[in-house]
Amino acid sequence: MSGAKTGIIGGSGLYNMEGFEAGESVLVETPFGTPSDRFSCGTIGGREVVFLPRHGAGHTLLPGEIPYRANIFAMKKLGVERIISVSSVGSLKENIHPRDMVIPDQFIDRTRGRADTFFGDGMVAHISFSDPVCPELSRIAAASAGSCGATVHKGGTYVCIEGPAFSTRAESNLYRSWNAEVIGMTNYQEARLAREAEICYTTIACVTDYDCWNESEASVNVEMLIDNLKANTAMARKIIQQVVPGIGEERDCLCAGALQSAVLTEREDVPEATLKKLEPIIGG
Repeated sequence: MSGAKTGIIGGSGLYNMEGFEAGESVLVETPFGTPSDRFSCGTIGGREVVFLPRHGAGHTLLPGEIPYRANIFAMKKLGVERIISVSSVGSLKENIHPRDMVIPDQFIDRTRGRADTFFGDGMVAHISFSDPVCPELSRIAAASAGSCGATVHKGGTYVCIEGPAFSTRAESNLYRSWNAEVIGMTNYQEARLAREAEICYTTIACVTDYDCWNESEASVNVEMLIDNLKANTAMARKIIQQVVPGIGEERDCLCAGALQSAVLTEREDVPEATLKKLEPIIGG
């Protein structure tokens, strides 16, 4: 095996990851609670991979109940340097169709009070988040999606809403007026926490529907999503099989040094308990 570990976070429909040459199941405890589920560890194309179902293996967690900090902290403890997040989304654009794949490069947060930082408790840090995904990892994901035969849209804005209900039509049209591309319920917190943990992050957003703005289509409901969800899951698995072996050994992006100028608190002023808790994140 070679290269640093890649983390895969599976969304709705993607509760397990085929393609492991070997595997074991690992439960990781963190100062931020227990992750969504056990991590499945194995290899794809000779590269180490850890997989986590975001909502739990039986899809038991609402978007607002997902332990985002525990999930990303555990990835860091396991040695993950890159995260590929697979997420089901609705389209906010006529030219982005169900079963298309979007690799967003921006986020808008419309959630309410979710924990989205590791810091606090006597330690202050302000990361740069103007470009919230890793450009190199996103490039590889987009290229891999195209080579697998998917219709892929590289770039665009992901609106992250609280859920678990889908949008009202007024809300959906508001997000369209912001020129956003897709709407989902989970990826903003993952992206922010991954940046704080100096982990490269990208999203493969799998379109299941047109949300409810498109009145020529039936309003979004669970039944209409199932077929698209199954097709998207099959395609996402194919894409991941392409992405992981295509990742380079070295990281030349800014993600790896995100904390270098972000921490404002002098080390001697940080409580020892906080330093100990955050050691996997802040290192030396």
